[in-house]
Amino acid sequence: MDLIELHPKVIVKAQDLKEYVLSRFTGAECTFEFVGARQLLDAARTEKTYTLQLRFLENYISRGEDDYIVLSKLTDYYDFVTDEKGNLRRYIFESNVRDYQGEVEVNKDIRKSLENEDTLDFWYLNNGVTILASRASIAGKIITLDDVQIVNGLQTTTTIYNYLSKNKSKWRNENRAVLIRIIVTQDPESRDRIIKATNNQIAIPTASLRALDRIQRDIEDYLLQFGWYYDRRKNYYKNLGKPLERIISIPYLAQSVMSIVLKEPDNARARPPSLIKHDNDYKRVFNENSGLDVYLVCIEIMKRIERFIKETDEKYSDFVQFRFHLGMLVSIKMLKKVYYSTNDVAALKGVNISNEVLQENFLYLIEFMSKYQENHGGTLDRIAKSRDPVDKLIESLKFDNSTFAP
Repeated sequence: MDLIELHPKVIVKAQDLKEYVLSRFTGAECTFEFVGARQLLDAARTEKTYTLQLRFLENYISRGEDDYIVLSKLTDYYDFVTDEKGNLRRYIFESNVRDYQGEVEVNKDIRKSLENEDTLDFWYLNNGVTILASRASIAGKIITLDDVQIVNGLQTTTTIYNYLSKNKSKWRNENRAVLIRIIVTQDPESRDRIIKATNNQIAIPTASLRALDRIQRDIEDYLLQFGWYYDRRKNYYKNLGKPLERIISIPYLAQSVMSIVLKEPDNARARPPSLIKHDNDYKRVFNENSGLDVYLVCIEIMKRIERFIKETDEKYSDFVQFRFHLGMLVSIKMLKKVYYSTNDVAALKGVNISNEVLQENFLYLIEFMSKYQENHGGTLDRIAKSRDPVDKLIESLKFDNSTFAP
Protein backbone atom coordinates (compact mmCIF):
# COMPACT_ATOMS: atom_id res chain seq x y z
CA MET A 1 0.00 0.00 0.00
CA ASP A 2 1.21 3.51 -0.89
CA LEU A 3 0.03 6.27 1.45
CA ILE A 4 -0.57 8.51 -1.57
CA GLU A 5 -3.15 6.00 -2.83
CA LEU A 6 -4.90 5.54 0.53
CA HIS A 7 -8.52 4.52 -0.08
CA PRO A 8 -11.21 6.70 1.58
CA LYS A 9 -12.81 3.59 3.12
CA VAL A 10 -9.57 2.90 5.01
CA ILE A 11 -9.65 6.41 6.47
CA VAL A 12 -13.29 5.92 7.52
CA LYS A 13 -12.44 2.61 9.23
CA ALA A 14 -9.65 4.30 11.14
CA GLN A 15 -11.99 7.04 12.31
CA ASP A 16 -14.61 4.45 13.39
CA LEU A 17 -11.96 2.59 15.38
CA LYS A 18 -10.84 5.81 17.04
CA GLU A 19 -14.41 6.70 18.03
CA TYR A 20 -15.00 3.19 19.37
CA VAL A 21 -11.90 3.35 21.61
CA LEU A 22 -12.82 6.81 22.93
CA SER A 23 -16.37 5.62 23.71
CA ARG A 24 -15.05 2.73 25.80
CA PHE A 25 -12.29 4.52 27.72
CA THR A 26 -13.25 7.80 29.35
CA GLY A 27 -10.58 10.48 29.09
CA ALA A 28 -8.43 8.41 26.75
CA GLU A 29 -6.40 9.91 23.91
CA CYS A 30 -6.36 8.02 20.64
CA THR A 31 -4.39 8.74 17.48
CA PHE A 32 -4.07 6.75 14.28
CA GLU A 33 -1.06 6.69 11.97
CA PHE A 34 -1.13 5.03 8.56
CA VAL A 35 1.93 3.05 7.49
CA GLY A 36 2.57 2.14 3.86
CA ALA A 37 4.98 -0.22 2.14
CA ARG A 38 7.78 2.37 2.02
CA GLN A 39 7.46 3.15 5.74
CA LEU A 40 7.50 -0.56 6.59
CA LEU A 41 10.60 -1.10 4.46
CA ASP A 42 12.40 1.85 6.03
CA ALA A 43 11.49 0.56 9.49
CA ALA A 44 12.87 -2.88 8.64
CA ARG A 45 16.14 -1.27 7.57
CA THR A 46 16.51 0.83 10.69
CA GLU A 47 19.67 -0.17 12.49
CA LYS A 48 18.95 -2.21 15.57
CA THR A 49 19.99 -0.61 18.84
CA TYR A 50 22.96 -2.36 20.41
CA THR A 51 25.77 -1.60 22.82
CA LEU A 52 29.41 -2.70 22.58
CA GLN A 53 32.30 -2.25 24.99
CA LEU A 54 35.88 -1.48 24.02
CA ARG A 55 38.80 -1.84 26.41
CA PHE A 56 41.54 0.73 25.80
CA LEU A 57 45.04 1.65 26.98
CA GLU A 58 45.00 5.43 26.65
CA ASN A 59 42.26 7.99 26.09
CA TYR A 60 42.64 11.48 24.67
CA ILE A 61 39.55 13.70 24.46
CA SER A 62 39.87 15.73 21.26
CA ARG A 63 36.93 18.17 21.50
CA GLY A 64 34.16 18.24 24.06
CA GLU A 65 32.93 15.28 26.06
CA ASP A 66 31.69 13.26 23.11
CA ASP A 67 34.77 13.05 20.88
CA TYR A 68 37.46 10.55 21.77
CA ILE A 69 40.79 9.31 20.52
CA VAL A 70 41.85 6.05 22.13
CA LEU A 71 44.59 3.48 21.82
CA SER A 72 43.31 -0.07 22.14
CA LYS A 73 45.33 -3.30 22.18
CA LEU A 74 44.91 -5.31 19.00
CA THR A 75 43.48 -8.22 21.01
CA ASP A 76 40.98 -5.97 22.81
CA TYR A 77 39.92 -4.45 19.48
CA TYR A 78 39.50 -8.00 18.12
CA ASP A 79 37.12 -8.79 21.00
CA PHE A 80 35.22 -5.56 20.27
CA VAL A 81 34.56 -6.38 16.59
CA THR A 82 33.71 -10.08 17.06
CA ASP A 83 30.67 -11.79 18.55
CA GLU A 84 30.52 -14.57 21.14
CA LYS A 85 31.23 -17.15 18.42
CA GLY A 86 34.32 -15.35 17.20
CA ASN A 87 32.68 -14.12 13.99
CA LEU A 88 33.23 -10.62 12.67
CA ARG A 89 30.27 -8.35 13.46
CA ARG A 90 29.43 -7.44 9.85
CA TYR A 91 26.57 -5.17 10.84
CA ILE A 92 29.00 -2.58 12.26
CA PHE A 93 30.26 -1.96 8.70
CA GLU A 94 26.85 -1.24 7.15
CA SER A 95 27.77 2.42 6.54
CA ASN A 96 30.78 1.47 4.41
CA VAL A 97 30.38 1.75 0.64
CA ARG A 98 32.55 -1.30 -0.06
CA ASP A 99 33.45 -4.54 1.67
CA TYR A 100 36.85 -6.14 2.29
CA GLN A 101 39.00 -5.84 -0.85
CA GLY A 102 41.16 -8.92 -0.28
CA GLU A 103 44.81 -9.07 -1.29
CA VAL A 104 45.15 -5.51 -2.60
CA GLU A 105 48.41 -3.66 -1.95
CA VAL A 106 47.13 -1.70 1.04
CA ASN A 107 45.91 -4.81 2.83
CA LYS A 108 49.17 -6.62 2.08
CA ASP A 109 51.05 -3.76 3.75
CA ILE A 110 48.77 -3.88 6.80
CA ARG A 111 49.29 -7.63 7.10
CA LYS A 112 53.07 -7.26 6.77
CA SER A 113 53.11 -4.67 9.55
CA LEU A 114 51.20 -7.15 11.74
CA GLU A 115 53.54 -10.02 10.91
CA ASN A 116 56.69 -7.93 11.41
CA GLU A 117 57.14 -7.89 15.17
CA ASP A 118 59.73 -5.10 15.35
CA THR A 119 60.02 -2.27 17.85
CA LEU A 120 57.49 -0.06 16.03
CA ASP A 121 53.96 -0.25 17.36
CA PHE A 122 51.19 -1.04 14.89
CA TRP A 123 49.49 2.32 15.33
CA TYR A 124 52.67 4.11 14.21
CA LEU A 125 52.28 2.45 10.81
CA ASN A 126 48.52 2.61 10.31
CA ASN A 127 45.99 5.45 9.96
CA GLY A 128 43.67 3.71 12.39
CA VAL A 129 39.90 3.44 12.57
CA THR A 130 37.02 5.93 12.71
CA ILE A 131 33.88 4.95 14.63
CA LEU A 132 30.49 6.64 14.76
CA ALA A 133 28.31 6.05 17.83
CA SER A 134 25.07 7.52 19.12
CA ARG A 135 26.26 7.55 22.75
CA ALA A 136 29.46 6.94 24.70
CA SER A 137 30.44 6.60 28.35
CA ILE A 138 33.72 5.73 30.05
CA ALA A 139 34.24 3.72 33.22
CA GLY A 140 37.86 3.02 34.06
CA LYS A 141 39.58 1.72 30.92
CA ILE A 142 36.40 0.66 29.15
CA ILE A 143 34.35 2.83 26.79
CA THR A 144 30.75 1.77 26.18
CA LEU A 145 29.33 2.70 22.76
CA ASP A 146 25.80 2.57 21.41
CA ASP A 147 24.96 1.87 17.75
CA VAL A 148 28.53 1.48 16.54
CA GLN A 149 29.36 2.01 12.88
CA ILE A 150 32.96 1.73 11.64
CA VAL A 151 32.95 4.28 8.81
CA ASN A 152 36.66 4.21 8.03
CA GLY A 153 38.90 1.26 8.74
CA LEU A 154 37.08 -1.77 7.38
CA GLN A 155 40.22 -2.95 5.56
CA THR A 156 42.34 -2.47 8.70
CA THR A 157 39.77 -4.18 10.93
CA THR A 158 39.31 -7.20 8.68
CA THR A 159 43.06 -7.64 8.25
CA ILE A 160 43.54 -7.51 12.03
CA TYR A 161 40.71 -10.01 12.42
CA ASN A 162 42.21 -12.41 9.85
CA TYR A 163 45.67 -12.14 11.41
CA LEU A 164 44.62 -12.69 15.03
CA SER A 165 42.19 -15.48 14.13
CA LYS A 166 45.08 -17.49 12.67
CA ASN A 167 47.66 -16.57 15.31
CA LYS A 168 45.94 -17.04 18.66
CA SER A 169 49.07 -18.62 20.09
CA LYS A 170 50.69 -15.16 19.98
CA TRP A 171 47.93 -13.39 21.88
CA ARG A 172 49.67 -13.57 25.27
CA ASN A 173 52.60 -11.47 24.04
CA GLU A 174 50.60 -9.20 21.73
CA ASN A 175 50.83 -5.71 23.20
CA ARG A 176 50.59 -3.57 20.07
CA ALA A 177 47.73 -1.12 19.69
CA VAL A 178 45.46 0.44 17.07
CA LEU A 179 44.45 4.12 17.02
CA ILE A 180 40.69 4.69 17.14
CA ARG A 181 38.79 7.94 16.61
CA ILE A 182 35.29 7.94 18.08
CA ILE A 183 32.71 10.52 17.03
CA VAL A 184 29.45 10.63 18.95
CA THR A 185 26.40 12.12 17.24
CA GLN A 186 22.70 11.35 16.95
CA ASP A 187 22.10 13.78 14.10
CA PRO A 188 21.42 11.86 10.82
CA GLU A 189 22.68 14.73 8.66
CA SER A 190 25.97 14.93 10.57
CA ARG A 191 26.41 11.16 10.34
CA ASP A 192 25.85 11.26 6.56
CA ARG A 193 28.36 14.09 6.13
CA ILE A 194 30.99 12.20 8.13
CA ILE A 195 30.40 8.98 6.19
CA LYS A 196 30.68 10.81 2.86
CA ALA A 197 33.78 12.73 3.94
CA THR A 198 35.64 9.65 5.19
CA ASN A 199 34.85 7.73 2.00
CA ASN A 200 35.83 10.63 -0.27
CA GLN A 201 39.30 10.73 1.25
CA ILE A 202 40.19 7.37 -0.30
CA ALA A 203 40.18 6.22 -3.91
CA ILE A 204 36.70 4.77 -4.41
CA PRO A 205 34.85 4.43 -7.73
CA THR A 206 31.93 6.81 -8.23
CA ALA A 207 29.49 3.90 -8.36
CA SER A 208 30.47 2.78 -4.87
CA LEU A 209 29.73 6.21 -3.43
CA ARG A 210 26.09 5.67 -4.46
CA ALA A 211 25.89 2.45 -2.46
CA LEU A 212 24.05 3.95 0.51
CA ASP A 213 21.25 5.49 -1.59
CA ARG A 214 17.79 4.19 -0.76
CA ILE A 215 17.10 2.97 -4.30
CA GLN A 216 20.31 0.91 -4.24
CA ARG A 217 19.13 -0.84 -1.08
CA ASP A 218 15.71 -1.40 -2.69
CA ILE A 219 17.29 -3.01 -5.74
CA GLU A 220 19.53 -5.23 -3.62
CA ASP A 221 16.63 -6.51 -1.50
CA TYR A 222 14.45 -7.09 -4.55
CA LEU A 223 17.05 -8.97 -6.61
CA LEU A 224 17.85 -11.29 -3.69
CA GLN A 225 14.39 -12.80 -4.13
CA PHE A 226 15.45 -14.03 -7.57
CA GLY A 227 18.89 -15.33 -6.65
CA TRP A 228 20.85 -12.29 -7.90
CA TYR A 229 23.38 -10.69 -5.56
CA TYR A 230 23.56 -6.96 -6.17
CA ASP A 231 27.06 -5.88 -5.18
CA ARG A 232 25.96 -2.55 -3.74
CA ARG A 233 28.95 -2.70 -1.38
CA LYS A 234 31.84 -3.89 -3.51
CA ASN A 235 33.04 -7.43 -2.69
CA TYR A 236 30.38 -8.02 -0.03
CA TYR A 237 28.84 -11.09 -1.70
CA LYS A 238 32.17 -12.34 -3.01
CA ASN A 239 33.44 -12.40 0.58
CA LEU A 240 30.30 -14.35 1.54
CA GLY A 241 31.19 -16.98 -1.07
CA LYS A 242 28.30 -16.35 -3.47
CA PRO A 243 28.68 -17.55 -7.11
CA LEU A 244 30.49 -14.91 -9.17
CA GLU A 245 28.15 -15.37 -12.13
CA ARG A 246 25.20 -14.35 -9.92
CA ILE A 247 26.86 -11.19 -8.56
CA ILE A 248 25.81 -7.94 -10.25
CA SER A 249 27.81 -4.72 -9.87
CA ILE A 250 26.30 -1.23 -9.89
CA PRO A 251 28.11 -0.28 -13.16
CA TYR A 252 26.94 -3.48 -14.87
CA LEU A 253 23.31 -2.81 -13.95
CA ALA A 254 23.72 0.80 -15.13
CA GLN A 255 25.09 -0.44 -18.48
CA SER A 256 22.19 -2.86 -18.87
CA VAL A 257 19.53 -0.23 -18.14
CA MET A 258 21.28 2.33 -20.35
CA SER A 259 21.26 -0.16 -23.24
CA ILE A 260 17.80 -1.67 -22.92
CA VAL A 261 15.60 1.02 -21.36
CA LEU A 262 17.31 4.16 -22.65
CA LYS A 263 18.50 2.56 -25.92
CA GLU A 264 22.04 3.94 -25.53
CA PRO A 265 24.31 0.89 -25.93
CA ASP A 266 27.02 3.18 -27.32
CA ASN A 267 27.26 4.99 -23.98
CA ALA A 268 27.13 1.69 -22.10
CA ARG A 269 30.07 0.45 -24.17
CA ALA A 270 32.07 3.69 -24.27
CA ARG A 271 32.01 4.98 -20.70
CA PRO A 272 30.96 2.39 -18.12
CA PRO A 273 32.84 3.98 -15.17
CA SER A 274 31.24 7.40 -15.70
CA LEU A 275 27.68 6.36 -16.60
CA ILE A 276 26.41 7.42 -13.19
CA LYS A 277 29.09 9.92 -12.24
CA HIS A 278 26.80 12.88 -12.90
CA ASP A 279 23.49 13.26 -11.09
CA ASN A 280 21.50 13.67 -14.31
CA ASP A 281 22.78 10.38 -15.74
CA TYR A 282 22.33 8.64 -12.41
CA LYS A 283 18.69 9.72 -12.12
CA ARG A 284 17.99 8.58 -15.68
CA VAL A 285 19.23 5.09 -14.86
CA PHE A 286 18.08 4.77 -11.25
CA ASN A 287 14.64 6.34 -11.17
CA GLU A 288 12.60 5.55 -8.06
CA ASN A 289 9.41 5.85 -10.08
CA SER A 290 10.42 3.13 -12.53
CA GLY A 291 9.56 0.14 -10.37
CA LEU A 292 12.01 -2.65 -9.55
CA ASP A 293 10.93 -5.23 -12.13
CA VAL A 294 12.74 -3.32 -14.87
CA TYR A 295 16.13 -3.89 -13.19
CA LEU A 296 15.52 -7.62 -12.97
CA VAL A 297 14.49 -7.78 -16.65
CA CYS A 298 17.59 -5.85 -17.80
CA ILE A 299 19.91 -8.12 -15.81
CA GLU A 300 18.31 -11.33 -17.04
CA ILE A 301 18.34 -10.20 -20.68
CA MET A 302 22.02 -9.23 -20.56
CA LYS A 303 23.07 -12.35 -18.65
CA ARG A 304 21.14 -14.51 -21.14
CA ILE A 305 22.96 -12.76 -23.99
CA GLU A 306 26.34 -13.28 -22.34
CA ARG A 307 25.69 -17.03 -21.97
CA PHE A 308 24.67 -17.17 -25.63
CA ILE A 309 27.74 -15.26 -26.84
CA LYS A 310 30.08 -17.58 -24.91
CA GLU A 311 28.72 -20.48 -26.94
CA THR A 312 28.92 -18.79 -30.37
CA ASP A 313 31.49 -19.43 -33.08
CA GLU A 314 34.89 -17.83 -32.41
CA LYS A 315 34.79 -16.22 -35.84
CA TYR A 316 32.30 -13.74 -34.36
CA SER A 317 34.55 -12.83 -31.43
CA ASP A 318 35.12 -9.29 -32.77
CA PHE A 319 31.41 -8.62 -32.33
CA VAL A 320 31.26 -9.49 -28.63
CA GLN A 321 31.69 -5.78 -27.92
CA PHE A 322 28.21 -5.26 -29.41
CA ARG A 323 26.52 -7.29 -26.64
CA PHE A 324 24.78 -4.19 -25.28
CA HIS A 325 23.54 -3.38 -28.78
CA LEU A 326 22.19 -6.92 -28.93
CA GLY A 327 20.37 -6.33 -25.64
CA MET A 328 18.65 -3.30 -27.14
CA LEU A 329 17.90 -5.10 -30.41
CA VAL A 330 16.39 -8.17 -28.73
CA SER A 331 14.24 -5.96 -26.49
CA ILE A 332 12.89 -4.03 -29.49
CA LYS A 333 12.10 -7.28 -31.30
CA MET A 334 10.37 -8.85 -28.29
CA LEU A 335 8.29 -5.72 -27.67
CA LYS A 336 7.64 -5.36 -31.40
CA LYS A 337 8.10 -1.61 -31.28
CA VAL A 338 11.00 0.82 -31.45
CA TYR A 339 9.60 3.33 -28.98
CA TYR A 340 8.70 1.77 -25.67
CA SER A 341 8.41 2.72 -22.02
CA THR A 342 9.98 1.49 -18.80
CA ASN A 343 6.72 -0.32 -18.05
CA ASP A 344 6.93 -2.12 -21.39
CA VAL A 345 10.38 -3.43 -20.47
CA ALA A 346 9.18 -4.45 -17.00
CA ALA A 347 6.37 -6.45 -18.66
CA LEU A 348 9.04 -8.77 -20.14
CA LYS A 349 9.62 -10.23 -16.67
CA GLY A 350 9.82 -14.01 -16.90
CA VAL A 351 9.96 -14.10 -20.72
CA ASN A 352 12.20 -16.86 -22.05
CA ILE A 353 14.58 -15.87 -24.85
CA SER A 354 15.38 -18.83 -27.09
CA ASN A 355 18.72 -19.48 -28.79
CA GLU A 356 16.96 -19.12 -32.15
CA VAL A 357 15.85 -15.56 -31.32
CA LEU A 358 19.32 -14.63 -30.11
CA GLN A 359 21.00 -16.23 -33.11
CA GLU A 360 18.72 -14.42 -35.58
CA ASN A 361 19.28 -11.03 -33.97
CA PHE A 362 23.01 -11.53 -33.47
CA LEU A 363 23.52 -12.39 -37.15
CA TYR A 364 21.40 -9.38 -38.12
CA LEU A 365 23.55 -7.17 -35.89
CA ILE A 366 26.80 -8.60 -37.31
CA GLU A 367 25.66 -8.02 -40.88
CA PHE A 368 24.46 -4.52 -40.08
CA MET A 369 27.68 -3.43 -38.33
CA SER A 370 29.85 -5.05 -41.03
CA LYS A 371 28.04 -3.07 -43.73
CA TYR A 372 28.27 0.07 -41.63
CA GLN A 373 32.04 -0.43 -41.40
CA GLU A 374 32.24 -0.91 -45.19
CA ASN A 375 30.33 2.31 -45.82
CA HIS A 376 31.84 4.53 -43.13
CA GLY A 377 35.18 2.98 -42.23
CA GLY A 378 36.65 2.90 -38.72
CA THR A 379 37.30 0.05 -36.32
CA LEU A 380 34.54 -2.05 -34.81
CA ASP A 381 35.61 -0.73 -31.41
CA ARG A 382 35.02 2.87 -32.51
CA ILE A 383 31.72 1.93 -34.16
CA ALA A 384 30.53 0.20 -30.95
CA LYS A 385 31.13 3.44 -29.04
CA SER A 386 29.50 5.77 -31.61
CA ARG A 387 25.93 7.05 -31.65
CA ASP A 388 25.38 7.20 -35.42
CA PRO A 389 25.30 3.41 -36.01
CA VAL A 390 22.83 3.03 -33.13
CA ASP A 391 20.49 5.58 -34.69
CA LYS A 392 20.78 3.88 -38.08
CA LEU A 393 20.21 0.46 -36.49
CA ILE A 394 17.02 1.70 -34.82
CA GLU A 395 15.93 3.36 -38.07
CA SER A 396 16.41 0.12 -39.96
CA LEU A 397 13.97 -1.64 -37.66
CA LYS A 398 11.11 0.52 -38.87
CA PHE A 399 11.19 -1.28 -42.20
CA ASP A 400 11.47 -4.82 -43.52
CA ASN A 401 14.35 -6.31 -41.54
CA SER A 402 15.68 -8.09 -44.64
CA THR A 403 16.69 -4.75 -46.19
CA PHE A 404 18.51 -1.90 -44.59
CA ALA A 405 21.01 0.79 -45.52
CA PRO A 406 23.59 1.31 -42.75
